[in-house]
Amino acid sequence: MARHPELPERDRRILGALVQAYIEHGEPVSSLWLASRGFGVSSATLRNIMARLEDQGLVKQPHTSAGRVPTDLGYRLYVDVLLSDRRVARLAPQVEERLRKAGTVEDVLSHASHEISRASHQLGFAIGAAAEDTTFEHVDFVPLEAGKVLVVLVSTGGHLSHKAIEPAEPYTSAELQQAANYLNTEFKGQSLSNVRQTIVDRLHEERTLYDELMARALRLASSTFEGLDPHPCIYIQGTSLLLDIATADDPETTLATMKTLVRMMEEKTRFVQLLDDCITGAGLTVVIGTEHNDPELQRFSVVTSTYSSAGHNGAVGVIGPTRMRYSRAIDVVASLSRAIDRVLDKPEG
Repeated sequence: MARHPELPERDRRILGALVQAYIEHGEPVSSLWLASRGFGVSSATLRNIMARLEDQGLVKQPHTSAGRVPTDLGYRLYVDVLLSDRRVARLAPQVEERLRKAGTVEDVLSHASHEISRASHQLGFAIGAAAEDTTFEHVDFVPLEAGKVLVVLVSTGGHLSHKAIEPAEPYTSAELQQAANYLNTEFKGQSLSNVRQTIVDRLHEERTLYDELMARALRLASSTFEGLDPHPCIYIQGTSLLLDIATADDPETTLATMKTLVRMMEEKTRFVQLLDDCITGAGLTVVIGTEHNDPELQRFSVVTSTYSSAGHNGAVGVIGPTRMRYSRAIDVVASLSRAIDRVLDKPEG
């Protein structure tokens, strides 16, 4: 994160008022307007303070005769003050109740992304991180044409993965069923990472040479798990809100950037990679504009909070322009992540 200068209390309050005014109205803030806010100093003194804030890189003047607008560094100081003064936000009981009634983990995350977008008026997302402790529940093998086999793998929370494989040897429908039965009996409830390693180990065991059914099932399983890495579950809501904000703020440059982001969201794995720096840290994280490592995110701010409960790990968050209502976004994201922890830890019933 960018480091900002230490400010006297009065300068900090003035910067806070400027940032809030710009977030609310989207117009440069003048010293004359600030003078009417009750700081007890003249417009001339305020102009000097504004000039000092500009020298420190906290505000900038978009036009010679205009007022000032916050820079990313100014937003950072404002957010850091918000975070230091923040009280724990309470989630409306009915929101948590809706999450409890959602059903599977995937349903909970889908509902959470919707609730975040609705409450923050930004693009909301929820990510169930792909973890090596994802549990193997069930596998089915379906014969296809030309000796190919469709593999359908069910893992934690009813999550489905599928792929077509081309085994090195032919399998009848009965043999595929026998192989599935063996694997489901042998590995149900184990982590996918453990199943992968056990299959490799057993293929090298001497007894496999004398049990053809086991050997064929393990060879089929080896082909199944090769390249079948668990992908994160990603739920995104509120794209239209993001585009509305873009066209209102900067119809040309920002809209083009938003469209790039929308394309990335359509390629959801790319979206997770884009946000990787934001969602890997524990707890609440706010990344603003040019603090992003990826240039394609440097017109946006991202507020995320991680959750970790009952073996499920991931993050929820919002993404929007740097001129977002940070206080609202922080409260919504933090309270939803805590609610997900509670729901997954103690599901209804």
